[in-house]
Amino acid sequence: MTVISPSHHRSNGSIGVAFILLVLGTIGAYYYVGLNQALLFVIGGALGMTLYHASFGFTSSWRVFIKERRGRGLRAQMIMLALAVLLFFPALGSGELFGNPVKGNISPVSMSVMIGSFIFGIGMQLGGGCASGTLYTVGGGSSRMIFTLIFFCLGSLIATSHIDWWFNLPHLAPISLVNELGVLPALIVNFILFAVIAFITIMFEKKRHGSLEQEPQNQVQGWKRFLQGPWPLVWGGIILTLLNFATLALAGRPWGVTSALAVWAAKSASFVGVDVASWAYWQQPGNAKALSESLWFDITSIMNFGIMIGALLAASLAGKFAPNLNIPKRSLLAAILGGLLLGYGARLAYGCNIGAYFSGIASGSLHGWLWLIFAFIGNGVGVKLRPIFFPNEKPQPEKLTGC
Repeated sequence: MTVISPSHHRSNGSIGVAFILLVLGTIGAYYYVGLNQALLFVIGGALGMTLYHASFGFTSSWRVFIKERRGRGLRAQMIMLALAVLLFFPALGSGELFGNPVKGNISPVSMSVMIGSFIFGIGMQLGGGCASGTLYTVGGGSSRMIFTLIFFCLGSLIATSHIDWWFNLPHLAPISLVNELGVLPALIVNFILFAVIAFITIMFEKKRHGSLEQEPQNQVQGWKRFLQGPWPLVWGGIILTLLNFATLALAGRPWGVTSALAVWAAKSASFVGVDVASWAYWQQPGNAKALSESLWFDITSIMNFGIMIGALLAASLAGKFAPNLNIPKRSLLAAILGGLLLGYGARLAYGCNIGAYFSGIASGSLHGWLWLIFAFIGNGVGVKLRPIFFPNEKPQPEKLTGC
């Protein structure tokens, strides 16, 4: 017989669990790998808390703009990216940060990026989240998003079985705006592009609504708001950028998410007898190493675990950790299809909304801008498909969430 406790007791219990997991994870990462890995796990926890408390959802921000022409979320993303390039470009231009070598997420400009990001964009709207959104909503107690995550992993694995075919489609070599233009010109070009996108959102929003949407007022202030949320979107974007920059300093490269999901699925498939190690993708040195080593050594996995636990802590502190297993069938089907599209598309596009979009643009990679364009088009298609799976969905432009 299950005893249902009052919500504050349940939250207190999950706060304790989250705190213990964060401590154990930090100690484990330090014991098995070292101080840097422990710090990266803590950064993952901070990312999870930030994503949850700021409700920093790429998926919802894009959907709200596509459907309702409300651009507050998109403008917060442009502020985040502007701060990111300001921090990243000088470090990447010099090739080092605090005396340690660093490199950006620079990937080819290719057909596979265009097709993969388009597929990923559809998956964002059907799955109900992006890569970071899936992780933090799972940590925050969304039962539905567990299915999105499982099939996200599976979609990633399926893509690795024949990824070379996609990568051999017409493509250009990786193009770094920092290397091609220099740090200052690259910054100016990016700032202009961010300003243009922000201006377009303002223009569309004023045309539809007459005025810009304001940040919702919150009665909770000070440390209580910091611990329990919600945080303003702009705060979230700034903190995410600072944590991404810390990741660059400690890991030598920016924040990424989805490569780990492919590793998790590949390890699971190997465990049940699938000869994943014979696939070309898993014979590449870095991927072979990730497949054969313990997950303690995989930076992206460690940070992903931190994100989920950090979101669990944030949801618990906010008194909102309350998993619900009552998932409508259509919504469940959308989670499965969306997860497959997210995983498959991310591998084709050399990353997701974090690795390709956020960290790609922050790295000065032209493929990050290509990803943004085609993922946005994919989101438009996904928004059109949502009524099939969410027939009773009501527009809620005033509330941006990860799903």
